[in-house]
Amino acid sequence: MTDMALHGVIPYITTPLKSDGHVDRAVLTRLCEHLIGAGVQGLCPLGSTGEFAYLTRAQKAEVVETVVAAAAGRVPVIAGAASTATADAVGQARDWAALGADGILAVMEAYFPVPEAGVVDYFSAVADATDLPVTMYTNPNFQRSDLSIGAIRTLSQHPRIAYLKDASTNTGRLLSIMNRTEGRIGIFAASSHITVAVMMIGGLGWMAGPSCIVPAQSAELYRLCRAKEWDAAMDLQRRLWAVNEAFAKYNLAAAIKAGLALQGFECGPPVAPQAPLTAPQVAELRQILEALGAL
Repeated sequence: MTDMALHGVIPYITTPLKSDGHVDRAVLTRLCEHLIGAGVQGLCPLGSTGEFAYLTRAQKAEVVETVVAAAAGRVPVIAGAASTATADAVGQARDWAALGADGILAVMEAYFPVPEAGVVDYFSAVADATDLPVTMYTNPNFQRSDLSIGAIRTLSQHPRIAYLKDASTNTGRLLSIMNRTEGRIGIFAASSHITVAVMMIGGLGWMAGPSCIVPAQSAELYRLCRAKEWDAAMDLQRRLWAVNEAFAKYNLAAAIKAGLALQGFECGPPVAPQAPLTAPQVAELRQILEALGAL
């Protein structure tokens, strides 16, 4: 297992696609450079905002290869491995490790419900597949078979399961997880949480799509939290919350791709059947970004 320690702002990177379906490597490379320059502490390709559920295996490989090359070792790359089948997720994890990823974000998709023992087996198999540290992803709003606190406690005993990214809206659940796992795994918030609150109770940072369009502001929020300048952090958090609200209100990938387009990163529309933002919705997003100095 690597001695890499994750922390801070780790954006879920959007996936720029050309009209022929190929990954737009030039735009993706430029976006990674922009995010690193803005001060983020890591990059996460193939997260939810990266539309992992809509991409082919070939597209996913293109994304990971491009992000690893763009990062060039300056920040860790945590690549998403997600599937309904354990063998496929294991194969993805091995492929991303071979492409140079520094860690794996393990996501469990499900069509039929999976019992808790099966959920534990799935994440254990992904963690066993490589020598890389694994971040488990839980999102009860979208996942048919989610990680219970009991399953998380069991999985925290695995030597390579080092982190959890929680996309619920329940910050109290995060404190319960911290108490149950007794420091064995680090906790990352999502855009659905008030990140300052998560940092106050011991979180390491956040993995989230909105950081793609407000990276400098997110990095500053993290700096304020680390410095325990809580009043200033909450002032910035209140202003940034409008981005989180827009992200929750509209399609995840569509909102980030629209915001990036306003910033000069043409990422294309979200993968069909997802719909792009309408002109009035884009105008609303523009106002939010302008108010934050992100345009």
